[in-house]
Amino acid sequence: MGKKDKGGSSGETLTRIAIVSSDRCKPKKCKQECKKYCPVVKVGKLCVEADPSSKIAWISEELCIGCGICVKKCPFDAIMIINLPKNLERETTHRYGPNTFKLHRLPMPRPGQVLGLVGTNGIGKSTALKILAGKLKPNLGRFASPPDWEEILASFRGSELQNYFTRILEDNLNAVMKPQYVDHIPRAVRGNVSKVLDAKEQRGNKGVLARLLDLEQVMDRDVEVLSGGELQRFAIAVVACQKADVYMIDEPSSYLDVRQRLKAAQVIRDLLDERNYVIVVEHDLAVLDYLSDFICCLYGQPGAYGVVTMPFSVREGINVFLAGFVPTENLRFREEAMTFRVTDAQLANELITRTQAYEYPAMKVTQGAFTLEVEKGSFSDSEINVLLGENGTGKTTFIRMLAGLLKPDEVEGDEDIPQFNISYKPQKIAPKFPGTVRELLHKKIRESLHHPQFQTDVTKPLNLEPLLDQEVQNLSGGELQRVAIVLALGTPADIYLIDEPSAYLDAEQRIIAAKVIKRYIMHAKKTAFIVEHDFIMATYLADRVVVYDGQPSKHAFARAPQTLLTGMNAFLGQLEITFRRDPTNFRPRINKLGSVKDREQKTAGMYFFWDEDGAANEKEAKEAKEAKEAAEAEAEAKGKGKGKGKGKEAGGKGHEGGGKGKKKRGDDDD
Repeated sequence: MGKKDKGGSSGETLTRIAIVSSDRCKPKKCKQECKKYCPVVKVGKLCVEADPSSKIAWISEELCIGCGICVKKCPFDAIMIINLPKNLERETTHRYGPNTFKLHRLPMPRPGQVLGLVGTNGIGKSTALKILAGKLKPNLGRFASPPDWEEILASFRGSELQNYFTRILEDNLNAVMKPQYVDHIPRAVRGNVSKVLDAKEQRGNKGVLARLLDLEQVMDRDVEVLSGGELQRFAIAVVACQKADVYMIDEPSSYLDVRQRLKAAQVIRDLLDERNYVIVVEHDLAVLDYLSDFICCLYGQPGAYGVVTMPFSVREGINVFLAGFVPTENLRFREEAMTFRVTDAQLANELITRTQAYEYPAMKVTQGAFTLEVEKGSFSDSEINVLLGENGTGKTTFIRMLAGLLKPDEVEGDEDIPQFNISYKPQKIAPKFPGTVRELLHKKIRESLHHPQFQTDVTKPLNLEPLLDQEVQNLSGGELQRVAIVLALGTPADIYLIDEPSAYLDAEQRIIAAKVIKRYIMHAKKTAFIVEHDFIMATYLADRVVVYDGQPSKHAFARAPQTLLTGMNAFLGQLEITFRRDPTNFRPRINKLGSVKDREQKTAGMYFFWDEDGAANEKEAKEAKEAKEAAEAEAEAKGKGKGKGKGKEAGGKGHEGGGKGKKKRGDDDD
């Protein structure tokens, strides 16, 4: 920290920012070490101001020499000193105050297109949305003497944002926003769902939205009794029934299953016309890919500064974020790229270590009007089974039966369900513990916490160190989720049952969490059953999948665990969605509905990664090749006797349709 700036020449190219965390800085509880040890203060200059009566320490960015002593000496880790390129100083959009978060540049929305924003939590996405909504006036970094609108417009002269801000200034831009945390909605909104939608409706589409977003069953319910998924769909409907120039949708997929996510994406795309703007913040990269027309990435240091990149095409933008390298700026913002490849060496390793197999019997349970039937299945150690199904198909019920928390009504052949030690992470995390994170972990998983292997595999990658001295009740959703994952994995057990580990985590944290869970299960030679709706995370985690068929909330059937390719194919066949793999980093990408690839894969009966060239390892390639050959042989047998000319003509039309799609959205290679 600050070491680069010791030479004379580098001082011209770098600017320094000092960040003091208002949550962590406690001058009343320390000896003001930042001021006491600062070499600039020792020579009589006022570089650091701090005394026991202060609310927070203050550091002069002009006088600071970047030695980093205050960073190391602060007992609460409240200080960050960061060197930034000098040219970013000219592009400062907003700063909240001295020693606080700073946003550089802004995303540029385009009329008639969906702008997707991707970046970690605390990097400035919400600040950017507030500015673009006209709720926050950008101060260009001058918080002491904020500029007037004339100066703000002059700073954006020549860019698309100049016209945008002119419209904000003339009060000619109506913006509506879907909030990030939908569980806070019942505090602000009263009344039943139907009446709230009637009050907001301006586009005459209430009935259509209710059907598309599965809200017909909850129209007469009060907002305060809705579940998380129902609140999310209700919030999207409230935004989509209003007339606006700018639609801002913050995290539309949390609490929703795969089918609901894609329906919500369709509703959001239907908001577009040639004059309005749609901006979406989303951490599920598969949904963001499906939803957006172009992408802006945000990089920087969470809580310190954020930088918005120039717009990229959808594919390139998400790949830039995963690679951690911005080619247009020749800048690396993450040490290593994130890839979804599982190598053949890792697969061979797994096959060697799997030594024990377990079985569970066919079971049936009825809860109220809902019945779940479970097919007889088996699993082994060092294996992750991902449960795939819509909300309300009994995935959590199945997990609770395996855990022994729920007794089945019927068991085939009166077999006993094997008794296992279970560690369970529930879907909803309600913090009741009165102390700090450190106290909670010491109480629950003391042995694991101090084990070097557990620290390497789990606590360090999940970056738990900064949270240890915080009160459990004050943690954000993402912080609570990370603590819950550590608690679940740290509890000694035979089977780990983890319900939606991606909830509240940003895209980067989701990938890290998936890798942590996978590595731990392999090293500890345990078994995991995981419920996950984020498709990228589910495909990375799964060794085998359990597919749920049936009608949500009425009757469902859980199939026996099957291979990733077969299971995903069956699941996506129900949803009528096809996926392919990105050749750069092997992430799953949804094919646009009706595109050439979508039609080809559906004809071949391969809904999931149909091309062996897109496989991540030899085993997957072999499976894909065999499945493709079988599907092609079947299609050929069916097609005999049909006129070739007709087929050719249909193919021509298909490509023409693909061309049309390209004009509107960009083809599958966006």
